[in-house]
Amino acid sequence: MSNVARLRFEESADRGLYLGPATVAAARPAEIEVDLPRGGKVHARLALAYAYEPTPGDEVLVIGNEEGHWIIGVVRGQGPAVLHFPADAELRAAGTLRIAADRGVEISSPELAVTTKKIRMIASEVVHAFTTLRQRVTELLSVQAGQTHTVVEGSSHSQSKSATILTEEKVSINGKEVHLG
Repeated sequence: MSNVARLRFEESADRGLYLGPATVAAARPAEIEVDLPRGGKVHARLALAYAYEPTPGDEVLVIGNEEGHWIIGVVRGQGPAVLHFPADAELRAAGTLRIAADRGVEISSPELAVTTKKIRMIASEVVHAFTTLRQRVTELLSVQAGQTHTVVEGSSHSQSKSATILTEEKVSINGKEVHLG
């Protein structure tokens, strides 16, 4: 005896039952209009266990009768998958949480806080643009670079207990006045 049941639920003209593919014709916030293969347009509601924003042209799986139609699957979709939470939300992993994208990852928020013991960043290029940047390092700030170039439009101030400038070649100081001591 098999534990697999065959369910055959097709379009029936006398009862108005339908289970099959449909094409999204229009998607508005509260209603989705789909084209059924038999030629009719019906309004359908989303009944999916995951986030999906329908886009005209998507192929969806629809079930329905004269009381209503519901989208229960996406056969071929091109719209974005959106997770929307009306309040705070958490994403946790007992192991490593990985986020990957083929074209990029964007974060948009009025404030971003990162708390961790260690940050490792590996990139071929990094661009920072800030109105104000403050850094506080309690132990060692070490920079190793092929070249460095600093342009300050206003004044520049450096203060330390001791300082050393060591070069293999020349040192140039160019200014209207140089004060020593």
